[in-house]
Amino acid sequence: MTETLLPAPHAGNAPPERRGGVVAVGLVLGGALSVQFGSAVAALLFPRTGVAGAVTLRLAISAVLLLVVCRPRLRGHDRSAWLAVGGFGLALAGMNSLFYQAIERIPLGPAVTLEVLGPLALSVFSARRLASWCWAGLALAGVALLGQGGFDRLDPVGVAFAFGSGAMWAAYIVLSARVGGRFPGADGLALALTLAALVTLPLGIVDGGAALLDPAVLALGTALAVLASGLPYTLELLALRRMPTATFAVLMSLGPAIATLAGWLVLRQALTLLECAAIVLVIAASIGAVRVSAAAAPRPAPH
Repeated sequence: MTETLLPAPHAGNAPPERRGGVVAVGLVLGGALSVQFGSAVAALLFPRTGVAGAVTLRLAISAVLLLVVCRPRLRGHDRSAWLAVGGFGLALAGMNSLFYQAIERIPLGPAVTLEVLGPLALSVFSARRLASWCWAGLALAGVALLGQGGFDRLDPVGVAFAFGSGAMWAAYIVLSARVGGRFPGADGLALALTLAALVTLPLGIVDGGAALLDPAVLALGTALAVLASGLPYTLELLALRRMPTATFAVLMSLGPAIATLAGWLVLRQALTLLECAAIVLVIAASIGAVRVSAAAAPRPAPH
């Protein structure tokens, strides 16, 4: 692009809006890197704790850390605020549980590629434009191309879990913005994570058992909680206060590429050229659909 040829202004001389936008982009990309590499680390825990045990460790430790740091105030919130937190907590529990079930069965890159269809559908239905449906068609072409590599190789059950996680991810985006507007700092996130941890705790105990208390497992679980929950969710919540949801979704569309890199570096998961092409198609479709959605959003009337 031509603007990349121009010297970037010094941050100290940039307008506040420009600096805020740069900070927001950095927050989203930092969160995406953290969560995808954290997911790769989580896969290393599965043999010791089971999938549900890993989910419980991630959410419970994240909740404890954020409760200690934030010390959220419980009074002074109306019913709608608590409903938003409740929905956010259930979305977090569902998204994490379904996604971890998916990455136990299929490689990380394809799992996130299928999962990102949830936010893509959110953008398409929000825009309600023909161009959005064209981008959705491109995404479906990417999924079909992914299937050419053999959905049996990917495991149909894992594919179904990834789709379910995508639906929860769309709910997460909507509810995260609502919670961020009703609670100061990361208070709403801390409360939602606590609810998510309580929801997943029974299955986690059954699946992980005494292994959940092993010092080495707890240490890895703490690292996982920081990388895959506490840090990225906090960064995303702060970013959503500085940028439109549509812009946030564009940046999050890069998740499949980051996940593919994390799966290759941490888990040694190699993908075929066909699968890589399918991932690129879904990323392009996601970015295109979100840009259409942003263009369709009503603009404020001039003063």
